[in-house]
Order: sequence, then structure tokens, then C-alpha cells
Amino acid sequence: MRDNIKGGALTEVTFFVLLSVYQPKHGYAIMQFIEEKTNGRLVLGAGTLYGALTSLEDKGWIIPCSHAGGRKKEYFITDAGKEICNKEIIRLKELVKIAEDIMEENYE
Repeated sequence: MRDNIKGGALTEVTFFVLLSVYQPKHGYAIMQFIEEKTNGRLVLGAGTLYGALTSLEDKGWIIPCSHAGGRKKEYFITDAGKEICNKEIIRLKELVKIAEDIMEENYE
């Protein structure tokens, strides 16, 4: 997973995985969430997803959690993961603002 930590840019997969686990979810539910929220534009294979989950867990951005009686491993976003999401939203808003300003200047 190639997240640009220095520049703050997340990959789209990373961003959506983090967003998906604001409520605890297991792997298949994460894949469904992402496919649904992107209207099928982003479809993750199991290998991609589980690689991402491992990487995000290693970074401390998500943690595994278990519910009583639950057999499937679920994941939940940490405070550090939420902070990363907030930074990405700010970065994306700045990116859109710059693009809009440039486009507006060129339409005048």
C-alpha cells in the first residue's frame, strides 16, 4: 500500500477502508461497503483488502475487535485512523479548491 505519509496523500483504497470501519465490519462487509459507496467503481479483491487491513493494523490506524459470539474478525478505526481521515479530507478539499481556482482563471 503506497500511502504518501510525508505528503499526507492516501490511496483511494486506504481512504475507503478507513471510512468503512467507522462501524466495526468484517472483511466481506468492508468490500461490500466500498463497492456500494463508489457505485461499483472500486471493487476490491480479497488479497487487496487483506493486505490493506494488515498494513493499516500495523500502522495503528485500525484494530481488530470481536463481538460476543462473532466468528468473523471485525475491524474498527482508531483515533489515529480518524485523524488520518480528517487530514485526507482537508487535503482533498484544498486540492479541489486549487483546481477550481485554476479552472475559473482560465474561463475568464
